[in-house]
Amino acid sequence: MQTQTIVKRAAQGFILFSALALLSVSIMAFANPQSVMDLVHVQLTNTDAFSSIRGVYGGVGATIVISLLYLMVTDVNKGLAFLCLLWGFYALSRTITVFAEGALGDFGRQWLVTESVFFVIALVLLRANSRTTAVSVRVSQQ
Repeated sequence: MQTQTIVKRAAQGFILFSALALLSVSIMAFANPQSVMDLVHVQLTNTDAFSSIRGVYGGVGATIVISLLYLMVTDVNKGLAFLCLLWGFYALSRTITVFAEGALGDFGRQWLVTESVFFVIALVLLRANSRTTAVSVRVSQQ
């Protein structure tokens, strides 16, 4: 029982950490879309560009944050599975870029490593939480 609680709290902590990281970008995008694009040295030159960054990084980001917070409380395994997909596809997208357009800059390399590590953390926590939950169910059925 103690192991199950520790693993579940670690999983919830990671979900919360991920949600807060995404929330910081979302808030930045709502407040100043150009600040998000400054990270990759891209200049927004028209209102459609500002609107798109505000919508994707701000609006979609906020939707993901709310979804993660909900899953953190209601279904930790689904939250971790969602994070496996999110961080994994971020990393995959950067990897595709390496093969399609060439080597990443410092920003891209840093985030490829970060997103890959987050994917592995989410996967390890998902497996650990699934195992401790399954053991708990078997014990309670006996």
